[in-house]
Amino acid sequence: MSLSFSAFSRVFLPLLLTAGVSVPAWSQEAVLAGAQQVRFETTMGTFTVEVDPVRAPLTAASFLQYTRDQHYDGTMFHRVIGNFVIQGGGYLPDGTEKPVRGAVPNESGNGLSNRRGTVALARTGDPHSGTSQFYVNVADNIALDPSPARWGYAVFGRVVEGMDVVDRIASVATGSRATFEEDTPLQPVVITTARVVGEAATPQ
Repeated sequence: MSLSFSAFSRVFLPLLLTAGVSVPAWSQEAVLAGAQQVRFETTMGTFTVEVDPVRAPLTAASFLQYTRDQHYDGTMFHRVIGNFVIQGGGYLPDGTEKPVRGAVPNESGNGLSNRRGTVALARTGDPHSGTSQFYVNVADNIALDPSPARWGYAVFGRVVEGMDVVDRIASVATGSRATFEEDTPLQPVVITTARVVGEAATPQ
C-alpha cells in the first residue's frame, strides 16, 4: 500500500507551498480530552506523536490499537521523499508486508491540514483503504488535503517531540531495494518499538 502522489508532489508541490493558505489550528478539544501520545524508537532516534481522538476518532483509535498490538515494532520507513513525507508502518526490512485489520473510513474532512509535522493515514487510490500505514509530513503538503472535487488524506496526529529525527530520516539516501522500485532507504530505517506513552507494554 502506498500514497499515490509522488510525481504530483515533485512537480506541483513547490508552487502550492507559496500559496499562503491559512493553517487550521490544532484541535484544542483534543488537548482538553487528554490526547494520547505514541513514542517511536527508531534506528535513527526517537520521536513522539500526539493523536487527535476528537477530530479523527476512528483513525486515532485504529492507530493506537496497532501500537498496542506492537504491529509497528520491526517495521521500516519504506517510502522517504525529502521535503515531502516519510511513510512507514506496513513493511519489514526484507519487503514483507505485515497483515492488517480492515480499512478505516476516510476522516480527511476533519479540519486538520497536512502541514509540516502532522501525521496522516496512508492509503491507495481508494479513499477508504487506509489501515496501518502512516506518514509524517516534512513540509506543508496542502495538496493532500480534501477539496470539493476529491478526498484527501486524513490527518490524525502531530509530532510533538523529535521532529529533528524525522528530518534526519527524510534526508537519507533512497533508491531501489528489496521489493521497492524507488524512494526506499538504501539502509533500512527501522522502528524498533512504538508504545503508547504512560501505558505498560503487553507481552506478545
